[in-house]
Amino acid sequence: MNDSSNIAVCFIGDAGRTDALALSVRLKLPLLEQFDLRDESYNQLLICEEGSRRLQQTGKKAPGPVQADFVSGAVAHRRKFGGGKGQMIAKAVGVKGSIRPVVADVTAGLGRDSFVLATLGCEVQMVERSPIIHALLESGLQLAKADAEVADIAARMQLLNADSITWLQSVTGSDQRPQVVYVDPMFPHTDKSAMVKKEMRVFRDVVGDDSDAEALLDAALAAAEYRVVVKRPRKAPVIHGAEPGYQLSGKSSRYDIYPLKSLVAG
Repeated sequence: MNDSSNIAVCFIGDAGRTDALALSVRLKLPLLEQFDLRDESYNQLLICEEGSRRLQQTGKKAPGPVQADFVSGAVAHRRKFGGGKGQMIAKAVGVKGSIRPVVADVTAGLGRDSFVLATLGCEVQMVERSPIIHALLESGLQLAKADAEVADIAARMQLLNADSITWLQSVTGSDQRPQVVYVDPMFPHTDKSAMVKKEMRVFRDVVGDDSDAEALLDAALAAAEYRVVVKRPRKAPVIHGAEPGYQLSGKSSRYDIYPLKSLVAG
């Protein structure tokens, strides 16, 4: 896992400087008083500005910044027009009638799937092992909680910076175990959009590859109360180990569902 090997924190404005200073101490990253995106002394810059954080690759041909945004853009469009309970992800986690399971998204990434699940009414625990990506999620959640349109959705999202396998093992058999565990291990998804390509570049540079998907699935199956859901590219092989009970397939993605017992309302 690469994580913070070549990343610096920088800022825009006084409010950004305050956040950047605290973040550089917390993440043990260098703080730059000035920065130039063309300067490749660092592979990535974590840029703090009033109310936001974004991760930006450096270099002349680098793509634009990556950030966790639950208020605008594609996430807002999906919230308004995404199909609600008819979405495949809703069926995969077991949203039906009055059933709204408590879900642990143990590969949170930029939180888009977590936000969709929270929009559907699920309580969602987001577990992200990268301190860098966690910092982006933290900022995105703060902005969402301050926005009148999505504050109630963001209130259903909790964030934890932890290794997912270790966390799952810690809640296995306890009253804190999730009803559903949602897993989306890093894999070359077939979506060719510029946004996905940009984010995959950042994630591979910052987080590295997910080489522990099999161990993560085993930990998820031990911890979940009702089911485990694994998101995969449509034509990708299943994760080695336990076989899914059934699958839901779309144009580019597939959900492998491992049912443990039937979900019930309440």
